[in-house]
Amino acid sequence: MEKIIRQSVGIDVSLKTLDVTFGKMSESMDIYYLFQCSFKNTEAGFMKLLQFMNDKMDSSISVRFVMEATGVYHEKLAYFLHGKGHSLSIVLPNKINSYMRTLTIKTVNDKTCSEAIARFGLERKLDDWNPPKESYKKLRQLTRERDQLVSERAALKNQLHAEEREAYPLLKTINRLKQRIKFLNKQESEIKADIERVVCKSPDLDDEIKYMTSVPGVGRLTAVILLAETNGFELIRNKKQLASYAGLDVKERQSGTSIRGVSKISKRGNKHIRKAMYLPALTSVRSNKINRDIYTRIVQKHGIKKKAIIAIERRLLELCFILFRNKTFFNPAFEEKNSTQLKLCAIQANL
Repeated sequence: MEKIIRQSVGIDVSLKTLDVTFGKMSESMDIYYLFQCSFKNTEAGFMKLLQFMNDKMDSSISVRFVMEATGVYHEKLAYFLHGKGHSLSIVLPNKINSYMRTLTIKTVNDKTCSEAIARFGLERKLDDWNPPKESYKKLRQLTRERDQLVSERAALKNQLHAEEREAYPLLKTINRLKQRIKFLNKQESEIKADIERVVCKSPDLDDEIKYMTSVPGVGRLTAVILLAETNGFELIRNKKQLASYAGLDVKERQSGTSIRGVSKISKRGNKHIRKAMYLPALTSVRSNKINRDIYTRIVQKHGIKKKAIIAIERRLLELCFILFRNKTFFNPAFEEKNSTQLKLCAIQANL
């Protein structure tokens, strides 16, 4: 038998079960699936999985566990495997779905998904997953709770607006709606206080927020959301990767002269970041001359205001990342100088 160079365990996680496929890759790049089995998604099931793997895998070759990010069902297993010192990668579901289409798999179930995940782990070079810092994890939970609460409150305000303008409104219904809105306002204040307590416990975290909030239009809550959703930009290496992670990268479909699709953002990324950057972009257009000029130029060229706002969103996001990475504050004079140089380059290029 040929020498084995890689080992991978693909795990399809659901609420109650873990469907597991163990695969190996030889020197000639051939892939072998040694076994497929299921375990319970519990602490006891995790232990049985590791015991079973120890009997099957080659201890002289590193083995990588690969799984999808399935809501919260995968988190306990991820923390368990990381705690035991195993190499672990967590992949977004849309990547696995796209990869499975290249394999021409006709039957899609838990077993075939685990097989595709194992193959993906053998063929690709994946980053190691590390648990987020405790402070970032708490902030992510709190900011997402607040976001859900704000959406619920907006729905209640719409109901209240409709009820008050009926021909014969029910006063008791109106009072109940107002009480629920008041209760949600109180809960939002409590969440904001919890966020501040988490931030105050970490001086470094407070400094990181101050770097980003030095950008005109970016508030404290926006900076907290960016840190929480990116785990402090831990796996972000450059601006392009950050835009892709947030779903603000441009998706284009073009082939020859016959196919010219409309360019638009992919939206295959973190929706919480896109949502958090919307209001700062609107504020920045009103208060920052450079962003206002960019907004005006894009609107004049394409006639689409939303497209211009998205461009400002991406610009602010990238700027926050640069300030965080360089541990420095926003300098309006530097931005003005850089903008002037870009304009001169554009004029020279046209000449």
